[in-house]
Amino acid sequence: MTDKPKPLAQLAKVKAYVPGEAPKPSKGPSYKLASNENPLGASPKAKAVYAEMGGKLEIYPDGGAGALKAAIARKNGLDPNRIVVGAGSDEIFLMLGRAYLGPGDEAISTQHAFAIYAIIGQQQGSAVIEVPEKNFTADVDAILKAVTPKTKIVWLANPNNPTGTYLPYDEVKRLHAGLPSSVLLVLDGAYAEFVRRNDYASGIELASQFDNVILTRTFSKLYGLAGLRLGWAYAPGHVIDALERVRMPFNVNLVAQAVGIAALEDDAFVEESLAHNDAELPRLVSGLRALGLEVMDSVGNFCVAKFPETKGKTAAEALAYLKDRGVTVRGLSGYRMPNHLRISVGTVAGNDAALAHLKTFMAGK
Repeated sequence: MTDKPKPLAQLAKVKAYVPGEAPKPSKGPSYKLASNENPLGASPKAKAVYAEMGGKLEIYPDGGAGALKAAIARKNGLDPNRIVVGAGSDEIFLMLGRAYLGPGDEAISTQHAFAIYAIIGQQQGSAVIEVPEKNFTADVDAILKAVTPKTKIVWLANPNNPTGTYLPYDEVKRLHAGLPSSVLLVLDGAYAEFVRRNDYASGIELASQFDNVILTRTFSKLYGLAGLRLGWAYAPGHVIDALERVRMPFNVNLVAQAVGIAALEDDAFVEESLAHNDAELPRLVSGLRALGLEVMDSVGNFCVAKFPETKGKTAAEALAYLKDRGVTVRGLSGYRMPNHLRISVGTVAGNDAALAHLKTFMAGK
């Protein structure tokens, strides 16, 4: 028997990411509340630019994404030279892994953190250190206690996905102050725009002032461009230089760059999207609690409900029950939360459908 090509040994540990499911094909209405997508779709201005780009598909994109970086910088008051863009913030995380992690290194994340962090560490052959949380919230002291001379990255999604919890800015600053200057603090702000708490900040100030902080953001959630894959990061110049050295040429396509610029310019759509979430998130949460479910306080565009372990009312059974009725939500067994479901804020009709079906389910009918 001849030998065959063998992949890197560390890849045997990698568990593929499992995305939220789409609803089953149905004659009736269906609602996907599994992926934290914008229920209002995308900006009309963005859609118009998308349609226009169909006549330019033979052209390579600007490899440096200069116009997009300039638009991001204008919108956020940043230096465009300290911005890097990626095919979703996921690709930026991948760049960070390629640039800063290798065999023998360690990267720290929290117990119920975004699954991609662990996957990237495993791909790089580095140790994945997951620290306990307090009440499904990142624990600064536990993170700092886990730091060793091998630590290269600390990942912090703030707000966190899938729990919807967050750390106040004072706690983020305390975390940063306790880290060695050689450890890179990655602040994943995918849901930052949705937060309505006075003690919250995304971390742009830290990324502006210190040499070991990078802030990442995405166009997938608030801007409704998940299908185009577009994200960006703000970091010190030396971090940007490292990421540019591992970034693939033309990594952000022509259409995504143009549509991203248009989305940034549509303030009316952004405000409409935020107003919808501000109204529907508390309505969804209160509706779930009225059914007797324990629901975490969330600052994102989704919430997490805990189901009983009683047969006939478990999270797994609720997940299947909803799916059979045209509503998909996110099971969290992969996050070691088998009794919980994550439910995205959908349209008014989608939220109504989820609540109505769950009311029947919990009643045992």
